[in-house]
Amino acid sequence: MIRFILVALFVGLFLILSIPLMVFEWLFRKWKPQKADKSSLAIVNWAFRIVIFLSGTKVIVLGEENVPKDTPVLYVGNHRSFYDIILTYVRVPRPTGYVAKKEMLKVPLLSVWMRRLHCLFLDRADVKQGLKTILEAIEKTKEGISICIFPEGTRNKVNDSFLPFHDGSFKIAEKGKIPVVPMTIVNSSAIFEDQMPKIKKATVILEYGKPVDMATLDKEARKNPGSYFQSIISDTYFKNKELYL
Repeated sequence: MIRFILVALFVGLFLILSIPLMVFEWLFRKWKPQKADKSSLAIVNWAFRIVIFLSGTKVIVLGEENVPKDTPVLYVGNHRSFYDIILTYVRVPRPTGYVAKKEMLKVPLLSVWMRRLHCLFLDRADVKQGLKTILEAIEKTKEGISICIFPEGTRNKVNDSFLPFHDGSFKIAEKGKIPVVPMTIVNSSAIFEDQMPKIKKATVILEYGKPVDMATLDKEARKNPGSYFQSIISDTYFKNKELYL
């Protein structure tokens, strides 16, 4: 429980003590929005790296050279843990908005930072609002912001399995005309979810696949992109589990 207490204390203190930074960032954004994006990214990356350190998590990162640095991308990955966001956000080379469930809006202060980082909040029970969120994500990509989405739609609670990937998630890449970067995350639930509320040392493997231009896919893959990318991530998942765990 010591790691859990340390992480909880750090996150609570960061959110409270960062209130003056929030005010400064709000003012700075009105003057220099692009520089404010970079400073917000740096601040939150620092906080997430501290959380990873306090959690005793080792991350093996593969294929990071596959991530384009000169264009926004759509990251898609499997989702087993709250830590999936923390572990992947510290690797992004440019401002990146994550698509999160709307319930995150209820978390004081955290939701403010999320908005500053271009995160979008998805109402999974409302199809119309879900479509609106996807359209907002497409507009973000046109502004040079990368988007990360977990196409399973929620955290999968069963190890070594995958929920169906929702095809609608890939409209962001298709309509935004940006590449899709598959992210395969192995063993992230071992940090927290497998023994809640304890946080334990764990090794996580994170692999970035080669970027995929949706326009180059064959007719079947373009019609069912969820199945196509789930297959890529599933194959990579079991390969890395056998190699590293």
